[in-house]
Amino acid sequence: MKKIKIKKGDKIKVICGEHKGSEGKVVKILKEKNKLIVEGINIVKKHLKPNSQNPKGGIKEVESPIHISNVILLTPNGESTKVGFRFEDGKKVRYAKKTNEIL
Repeated sequence: MKKIKIKKGDKIKVICGEHKGSEGKVVKILKEKNKLIVEGINIVKKHLKPNSQNPKGGIKEVESPIHISNVILLTPNGESTKVGFRFEDGKKVRYAKKTNEIL
């Protein structure tokens, strides 16, 4: 399993697939599947059976996972960049390789 360099709360951009060019914030990471759920991207309709909370059932729109290889991290000023790691003051920190900023 490859190391995931994107974390929950990061702003990302989709670089390939149906939603190419879309930007959003990471809501959840599914580490064992190498996928992540992004706010407002890859929305699918889920059909719900009637139950005690929802007696009529219905159709609900939910975000579906997207593979981690299809996204790239965005810096705070909106540039796409790769992620690197380095040690500063004895702590391991993530930094943007393009701008050399700490993330």
